[in-house]
Amino acid sequence: MNGGNPLNRKGIILAGGTGSRLWPMTAVVSKQLLPVWDKPMIFYPLATLLEAGLTEILIISTPADISRFQDLLGDGSYLGVSLSFAIQPEPNGLAEALIIGEEFLNGSPAALILGDNLFYGGGITGLLKSANKDPVSTIFACHVSDPKRYGVVNFNKDGKAISLIEKPKVITSNFAVTGLYFYEANVSQLAKTLQPSDRKELEITDLNLLYLQNEMLNVKILSRETAWLDTGTSSSLLQASQFVEAMQSRQGTVVACLEEIAINLGLISPSSLKSRFFLDGKSGYSQYVKQLLDRLHSPEFKE
Repeated sequence: MNGGNPLNRKGIILAGGTGSRLWPMTAVVSKQLLPVWDKPMIFYPLATLLEAGLTEILIISTPADISRFQDLLGDGSYLGVSLSFAIQPEPNGLAEALIIGEEFLNGSPAALILGDNLFYGGGITGLLKSANKDPVSTIFACHVSDPKRYGVVNFNKDGKAISLIEKPKVITSNFAVTGLYFYEANVSQLAKTLQPSDRKELEITDLNLLYLQNEMLNVKILSRETAWLDTGTSSSLLQASQFVEAMQSRQGTVVACLEEIAINLGLISPSSLKSRFFLDGKSGYSQYVKQLLDRLHSPEFKE
């Protein structure tokens, strides 16, 4: 089981917040439960962690929403993984997730992903597996047209990361830091040393700066063939759905199909799959999983 996870890294999905940029859609439901085309948003970051080789994952959400994630995903056993759940009482910043998850991590290195981030294509799986095996902390940067929305990373002429700035007023770099972070085993203790920002939050950029200043941070640039989508606004949510629909229609596959990923990784066998979703249902997702199982059970299928 640990062949693809030699450091025994554990994953954390932060699926909290108020989702205020998506009101009124998020007035009574978590942003991370909204659909991105044909599946709940949280399927995408969960798929990313699975593809990185992680099988122990903590989902953090609000007191009002945590039970909905438990109802949706259960304990993860149907995927051959272990899912745990924890509450973030108030939206006190991204870095707080690593403090909330300290007991869960229990001294293991961590991979933190935001629940509204989607990654696809461009060799991303190889980058994820490489970062998972690296004891040094790693973050990912992506070239964007609107860097003022994000934390950005500046590089020197040799391509070395030299500074990180949260939501810059003056654009000095078009490389945004994505919502996926791989950290070493001491990250919870380091997060506890952070002071709240002017927004009264524990900023993930401040945590990353500590690693950068101590030359303990790798910054990997995603290729232009890699899609990174932040689905936190109405416009970006629509764009993400359109992207997923286009990829699935063209390729005949389902992006972030958790059952397919689990089977491909050997976490479960086709015969042991007990999906939490009706395989005889009429949705495209249900039909895809059923067809996948029919194909894997067919005489023509070769192991």
